Order: sequence, then C-alpha cells, then structure tokens
Amino acid sequence: MDRELALEIVRVTEAAALGSAQWMGRGLKNEADDAATTAMRNMFDSVNMRGTVVIGEGELDEAPMLYIGEELGSGTGPEVDIAVDPLEGTSIVAKGHPNAMAVIAIADRGTLLHAPDMYMEKLVVGPEAAGLVRLDDPIEKTIDIVAKMNNKRVRDVTVIIQERERHQELVDRIRAKGARVTLFGDGDVGASIATAMPRTGIDLFVGTGGAPEGVISAAAIKTLGGDMQARLVPMNEEEAERCRKMGVEDTSKVLQLDDLVKSDDAIFAATGVSTGELLEGVRFLSGDHVETDSIVMRAKTGTVRYIKAQHRLNKKPPLQEQG
Repeated sequence: MDRELALEIVRVTEAAALGSAQWMGRGLKNEADDAATTAMRNMFDSVNMRGTVVIGEGELDEAPMLYIGEELGSGTGPEVDIAVDPLEGTSIVAKGHPNAMAVIAIADRGTLLHAPDMYMEKLVVGPEAAGLVRLDDPIEKTIDIVAKMNNKRVRDVTVIIQERERHQELVDRIRAKGARVTLFGDGDVGASIATAMPRTGIDLFVGTGGAPEGVISAAAIKTLGGDMQARLVPMNEEEAERCRKMGVEDTSKVLQLDDLVKSDDAIFAATGVSTGELLEGVRFLSGDHVETDSIVMRAKTGTVRYIKAQHRLNKKPPLQEQG
C-alpha cells in the first residue's frame, strides 16, 4: 500500500469524529452514529484505493452504507480490506462520557479476518510480554508473566477489563492476585491499544467483547509490537454457522495476531470524539473553528503519528447541517 494512504485514512476518521461530536451529550446515540457513518462514507469516495468493507455496520439488508461487501474508494489504487467503526461508543457520546473514537483498519485484500458481529474472548499485552502469554492460561499466571516482563511488582500491574456482569469472577481473581483493575464501560478498541502504549500505564487487557472491534484493534497492536490472542464465542447454532460461512470452521480455535491480521502492511487510524486515554476529543473553539486529535499507525514501518488539526465548519456544509 502507498504510504500516503495512511494520511488519507485520517481524513476519513476526522470527518466521522466531526460529524458525531456535534451530538455529544444530547442523549441521541442513533443520531450520533448516523452522523459519523454518513460523514465517513462520503469522505471515502475521495480516497485513492479499491476497498471492500469486511467489517462494517452490518449486512446489506441491515445498513444503508458501510455495509459488509460495499466497495469504497475512488476505484484506483491498491486493493484493500476495510474494517470500520464510525463511532466506537455511541452510548458514550449520547451520555457525554470519555473514550469515544472513530476508527478504521485497512490491510491488503484478503488479509483481515471477516469477524462476524458476535462475542470474542480477547487477551492483549504490550511488546514486552509478546509471545509469552496464552489465552487459556489462568489469569494469575498471565499476571505473573506480565509483571516480570514489564519489570513491575504484581501490585503495580494494571489490568483493564470491561465492566460487565460476565467479568465479575475474573475481576475478583485479578484483585485476589493483588493486581489493579481498571474498569471501562464501552469502547474496547481504545482499551486494547492502551496495553501497547507505555504512557497509559495499562499492562493487560482481558475479557469478552465484540469480535469486529477485536480485528480493528489487532491492526494497531501489530504496528505497536504487542500481542493479541482471541477466540470467537458464538451464542447459538446460527452464529456458529455464520462463522463457518465467513471461513472460521473451528470456533474453539485460539486465533493468533496473524490470524486476525495476516498482512504486515496494515494501517490503523483513529480520531477522538470524546477525550480518553489515547486521544483528546473534538474541541469546539471560538467561532466555527474546531480541533481534532488523531493517531495513525502503519505496521510495515512501525510508524505512529499523532495529528492535531484545525477545521473550519463553514467549509464543511454537510457537517454544519448535522449540528
């Protein structure tokens, strides 16, 4: 893929963030999601690539745009798989909470796992513990390995996990081991990536969350040199059959990072909608000036760029109409 594509993708996440941020704190999650999706879809038309959505807003009959199988881009340029979440954290935006983002992962055609919209067990660590942890190991053993490799005492290890009833036993075991627990409500892409960024202080991500978000996270984890293991969790035979149709015959298999993202030339981009551990949110300044904070990573080079941009809303009429 052309390296210029990484910067073009940031323009797409910026558009989605600008669209959804105007619904911050208004209690209208569907409107926020629609604004992000529309803005992202419109901006994709200007990107020089031949992209196909493999993870999106749903099947053709479920979503009017950014649906699985939809072709995006200008029609010229590299052929790529696209995984999108125009607004990771619709409820977050509706409630005015932190950690909402617009996110995209792209990779060479045929190299992103076509993850169905279902649950996935996940284990994510940073570079120091990469290759040393296993999804099926007891959490106590995993914490010991992470503590050793990160040169920390167990009491200083921080495990991030989604605040859900299904995770309570796991939370209790982590605390009984003596490690710290950081709970989050929604937005597990950002939480996963935090493990591979030392400034966050997060050492380990565990728990069951969305499979599409897992694949998007994997593109960033690959760039950052971290490690991720996962397993699909179909809740019924219908979901199991969907896995098989998407190429996953054995749902009990532990998926390695290279199973989630086969390409070594993946790109991940995100723009903050509300401020969180990774990015600042959209800031409405005086007049029609707006500032965004984005990150873009490319696995092939290991480059991570932070991009702050100022925008003029009066130069973006579609966004003005959504506010």
